[in-house]
Amino acid sequence: MTVRRAAVLGASGHAKVVIATLRAAGWEVAAAYDDAGERRGREVLGVPIRGPIEEAAEAGHEGVVIGVGDNRSRRDIAARLAGGRDLPWISVVHPEATVHESVELGPGTVVFAGAVIQPGTAIGRHAIVNTGASVDHDCRLGDFVHVAPGARLAGGVTVEDGAFLGIGSVVIPGLTVGAWSTVGAGSAAVRPVEGGVTVVGVPARAVRRSEP
Repeated sequence: MTVRRAAVLGASGHAKVVIATLRAAGWEVAAAYDDAGERRGREVLGVPIRGPIEEAAEAGHEGVVIGVGDNRSRRDIAARLAGGRDLPWISVVHPEATVHESVELGPGTVVFAGAVIQPGTAIGRHAIVNTGASVDHDCRLGDFVHVAPGARLAGGVTVEDGAFLGIGSVVIPGLTVGAWSTVGAGSAAVRPVEGGVTVVGVPARAVRRSEP
C-alpha cells in the first residue's frame, strides 16, 4: 500500500486538528510550514515545522492543506501561492465524519470528526466543517467558509464566501448568510444575514459591520 505524503500550511492549534484528520484519513504528514520564525525547527504533533509557507510550493508534496482557522488568513495564503504554481490542494474528510456521496467538496476543504453533511450540499475551496458540526441537505457553502464546532445549518442554507458560523450557532432553513459575515457563538439566525455583518443572540441581531 502506497502512503501519500501531505504538508500543512500553518503550525498553531488548528493545524493540530488538520494533522490528526489527515492521519486518520490515511495520509502521512511530512511537514508543516509557518511564517513565524520562532516556530521553525520545532514540531507540531511530531511533524517538523519548516518555513516560510512559500517553500511548500517547491517541496513536491502529494497533498497540501491550509491548517489555519481564520478565514481571511486562509484566503490570503491561497492568494500568495496562486501565482503560477499548481499546488496539489486536497479535500480531507475524517473517517468518523458522515458525508453523503452526493456532496461536493472543493480543493483544500477539511471535514473534521463527527461532522455530518447531508445530500445535495456543495462546499467551495478551503472551507472548514469543524468538529461535530452539521450541514443539512442542499446547502451551498462558498470559499473560505468556517462552520465551527457544533454549529447547525438546516436545509437549503446558503453561506457565502468567507462567512464564519460560531460554535453552537444555528441557521434556519433557506436563509442566506452573506459574505464575510459572522454568526456569533450560540446565536440563532432566523433572518438573512447581510454581508460583512456580525450578528449575535437569539434571535440573532446585527451588532457591527466590517470590511471583507
